[in-house]
Amino acid sequence: MNKVWASRKQRVLAHLKENGIDTALITAPSNIYYLTGFLSNPHERFLALLLDARSEEETLFVPALDAEAAAQAGVTARMVPLSDTDDAYARLQQEASGRIASIGVEKGYMTLDRAERIADAFPGVRTADLTSFIDSLKVRKTEEEIAKVRLAIDTVEKVVEHAASHAVVGMTELELTAELEYQMKRFGADKPSFESIVLTGRRSALPHGVPEAVPIAAGDYLLIDIGVKVQGYCSDITRTFLMGEGTEEQERIYETVLAANQAGISAAKLGHPIAAVDRAAREVIASAGYGEYFTHRVGHGFGMDIHEYPSLHGNNENPLEPGMLFTIEPGIYVPEIGGVRIEDDIYLREDGTAEVLTTYPKWLIRLGE
Repeated sequence: MNKVWASRKQRVLAHLKENGIDTALITAPSNIYYLTGFLSNPHERFLALLLDARSEEETLFVPALDAEAAAQAGVTARMVPLSDTDDAYARLQQEASGRIASIGVEKGYMTLDRAERIADAFPGVRTADLTSFIDSLKVRKTEEEIAKVRLAIDTVEKVVEHAASHAVVGMTELELTAELEYQMKRFGADKPSFESIVLTGRRSALPHGVPEAVPIAAGDYLLIDIGVKVQGYCSDITRTFLMGEGTEEQERIYETVLAANQAGISAAKLGHPIAAVDRAAREVIASAGYGEYFTHRVGHGFGMDIHEYPSLHGNNENPLEPGMLFTIEPGIYVPEIGGVRIEDDIYLREDGTAEVLTTYPKWLIRLGE
């Protein structure tokens, strides 16, 4: 992997040189991990990778409490530990070699406070946005990255299977969430890749609802949207169950979402517009009369972060590229009835094949029968 990280950093340095940018200051933890192999959550502390295109030197500014972990990882030739009393920006100014006229940063991640403090440390400096460039590097996953994603998917699908065998009428959303997050750890996950979504009844019509002490009732939908991180990479899956017998409309909604999911997958073809995936799924739902109840894009990229490029919405005319990893997750959310979402993880292979990495069954499963 050291060669992989070195290659990635060289591509960043080449981009800086081609665009007349002196240095790059990388501060998003997932991007630092992508470029160095060092994974850390600094919270409010200062963590940054400084890449100097002029000297090709790299310096990792790391909170002192993480210095030993970074040293053991052997991620960079030069490291500057920062104590909680250090002025990180003064140290940055001291350690930077020579006068810096331009700095590349991730504007999509950087806060206004941090941008102002960099401007104070380097008066007159020109900033350039590296967000799109780094996204373009990360969007094409390697087979080694996909192997880690497969582990994360295998782990989370064990958790979904556990949910299907343990969810019972009377259990609350919070109780089931706690059980599933315990199982994530038991099955080997590092942590959830996002806040778990476990919703029942009418609350399942809240696409990003928060689990509450609401009991599961017979005849309700049970929507479970969960993911885990394994070796720094995410998984993301949604399955919706019925607690016993449902109504004809509940079944019709489910079958419509399933058809939309399959239509989206069929539309995911190399070179086709990203928008085509959203349109294909949306057309199925609209044709069934539920168009107004599909209120979000059909999917998103993921990898080290749970949301990465591409954004699969109806106006994204950029082409689907080999190596892309994304979700396809159409849904119908009817407030008076509840919601259904079916989400799969898709890998667009070099040969153009859209491989569905998630394997948990998608037919309508009734629990508690």
